[in-house]
Amino acid sequence: MLKSLLIADDEESIRHVLTLLLSERGYEVRAVKDGEEALAELKARQYDALVTDVRMPRLDGLSLVRAAQEASPETTVIVMSAYGSHELAIEAMKAGAYDFLMKPFRPDEVHLVLRKAEERERLRAESRWLKREIERARGAGQNGMVAESAPMKEILRVVAKVAAAKATVLISGESGTGKERVARAIHEQSPRAERPFVAVNCGAIPEHLIESELFGHAKGAFTGAHAARRGLFEEADGGTLLLDEVGDLPLNLQVSLLRVLQEGEIRRVGDSRTSKVDVRLLAATHRELPQLVSQGRFREDLFYRLNVVNVVLPPLRDRLDDLPLLARRFLERHAARLGVEPKELSGPALEKLRAHRWPGNVRELENALERALVLSEEEKIEVAALPDSVLQAVAPSGPPPAPAEGDLSVKRAARALEADLIKRALERTQGNRTKAAELLELSARALLYKIREYGLE
Repeated sequence: MLKSLLIADDEESIRHVLTLLLSERGYEVRAVKDGEEALAELKARQYDALVTDVRMPRLDGLSLVRAAQEASPETTVIVMSAYGSHELAIEAMKAGAYDFLMKPFRPDEVHLVLRKAEERERLRAESRWLKREIERARGAGQNGMVAESAPMKEILRVVAKVAAAKATVLISGESGTGKERVARAIHEQSPRAERPFVAVNCGAIPEHLIESELFGHAKGAFTGAHAARRGLFEEADGGTLLLDEVGDLPLNLQVSLLRVLQEGEIRRVGDSRTSKVDVRLLAATHRELPQLVSQGRFREDLFYRLNVVNVVLPPLRDRLDDLPLLARRFLERHAARLGVEPKELSGPALEKLRAHRWPGNVRELENALERALVLSEEEKIEVAALPDSVLQAVAPSGPPPAPAEGDLSVKRAARALEADLIKRALERTQGNRTKAAELLELSARALLYKIREYGLE
């Protein structure tokens, strides 16, 4: 739906009438008196539609239409003129206008043109979505995600189900498990697939810059703000915004984010105006957000707003059935990128990969395979081409043994103690992992990981 409209006309009465008329219809309207002002607005922020007169000082309407195609190609342009003719209408359409209005016009004529433009955009969006669905049904899409293991097959089922809705999704899991890939898969299977997908790592931006990065800023808002700038919410308007590592978002920004989720509008730093945005928000984190909530470091109301649908990605060590598929995909991708012949893993090399615990998860696997592809001189990738961290791996056969007498390693002692405490907690609760997690003051998911790590299943 068209929401934000820009009116460009040198007649104050026309600007006034259109602003009143369209504001009453629920549109967010901004009116300017000539083409140069209109072009500056289009460069400063995204408008759904531009309604422009033809004859204006400084920059005429047709020149503005052509410039708008460069500055804001997604904006629908409607041209109006009191000096209408078929030739002028045709010229406006050739310049990139969607429709033409003759002055004077009735209020219902303006509304009808806008409704037609909205219907066109709706049909185009549906067409793009249907095309994506057909591609997905044929096995395309899913952003390179592969699944042989039961946990990942379930993840892909959930992704397909939530993609069509606008519900906020919280994607959690250890670093390197592929949270951004899941977010992209949700976007690519949604009706917004042809609109922008914007991802930002909240922990990678300095705290004093993140508000401007997300919401943009007005000219002169702070030292160095020599021009107005759109934020990432405006960049993602109509599409999807992924807030990666949302647990690192400062508390004061959490309030602003909550307002966006509730009201669907943003305010640039240093600006008095608010702007409507249509953004599907996805969030990702490797942190335990409920723990941050209990510590007062994350707002509870924002957590519930984000956690409408929760997708928990398993670590690679818990989805080893996917490892051969992932390895083949990564080797093919990097071989094409490096311009070399793709190679397969030898049986012993694959077994070494299976024995590794993969603390860096899928990202670590991809890096290890890229290195092996570059260094391997054999027909297949053999064990010797794998990184030292993989070569030293041994498959877990049970809880770590108690340190030998005289062994002063704190790390080995801590692992042995942790395994023993988990075993005792499970025995005390007769295998009830929820109750055992409470006794151990761990989250249920963290306990599950440690049970598997120490072979206590």
